[in-house]
Amino acid sequence: MNLLLIKTMSIKDCIFYKSLKNKEVKCLACNHYCIIKNNNFGICKVRKNIEGKLYLMIYGKVISENIDPVEKKPLYHFMPGTLAYSVGTIGCNFKCSFCQNYDISQESNIKLGIDLTPIEIVNNAIGNGCQSIAYTYNEPTIAIEYWLETMKLAKKEGIKNILVTNGYISKEALKKISPFVDAMNIDIKSFSEKFYNETCKAKLKPVLETIKLAHKLKIWIELTTLIIPNKNDSKKEIENIARFVKSVDENIPMHLSRYFPSYKMKEIPTPLSTMNEAYKICKKILKNVYLGNIGETTDTICQFCKKTVIKRIGYSIILNLDKNKCKNCKEKIGGVF
Repeated sequence: MNLLLIKTMSIKDCIFYKSLKNKEVKCLACNHYCIIKNNNFGICKVRKNIEGKLYLMIYGKVISENIDPVEKKPLYHFMPGTLAYSVGTIGCNFKCSFCQNYDISQESNIKLGIDLTPIEIVNNAIGNGCQSIAYTYNEPTIAIEYWLETMKLAKKEGIKNILVTNGYISKEALKKISPFVDAMNIDIKSFSEKFYNETCKAKLKPVLETIKLAHKLKIWIELTTLIIPNKNDSKKEIENIARFVKSVDENIPMHLSRYFPSYKMKEIPTPLSTMNEAYKICKKILKNVYLGNIGETTDTICQFCKKTVIKRIGYSIILNLDKNKCKNCKEKIGGVF
């Protein structure tokens, strides 16, 4: 991840909010639905009420950009083997004590970043041979007006749009942007309201509702759970996550990621035995389960003939697909290929 230099600050009128009395506003971008008083910020620290109007204070300000394999998002069933132009801003609507990108997600200096207009982002993606743009590193929902304009331009150029998100986007916002979103990787950080309340300063239920709505809207979704020792790694909790996913669609790819100490949470790395046990539990319930952050990845296997259809060596892949079908038995493989 490349942190970028300071330039000038940009602001933009927000479209996801409602005016209230006494110059207060209600932000409609995420499920916090912040009531923001005049001259105050929302929880994300980048959306500010100025004289009864809500403004995005980081419009056009990118703090990190990279060219990544799409598998790094992680997306394993969405355009495998292609590149994603990845961009992010400062700020987040969660306060996770284990955040892996806390240096930018918990940053509140709205002057940080370089200026990149939506058209410049799209042109950068095209110029670098990227087939998609990933809005990632921090929570993209907080800069939704910026990314929506970018996504619209990308769509016109045949570039796919990917949200890597904590799933706290409001239903109003998700429905509005859904025609321009091709894929989402959504975190399920735990299956415990207590965990979300205490560790993320958020709630579980809205995340589950986002997953169901995104699937209903025909957006390709893959899910990620970071397995943290003694926090969300019990067999019962892993099973509950898998059963919820199955209730939406058993074909949804599930990524189980190994935890390493970060930010305020200094627990030991997740034991490999815990990761393998979580994999076994999920694999009994779901069709596509993958391990991450363990030095190796899991291949995609045809559920019918059991042949490998996508071989992964790090972020390099070997495809055994005929468009979206297994070359061996012609069984359809769920995904966007």
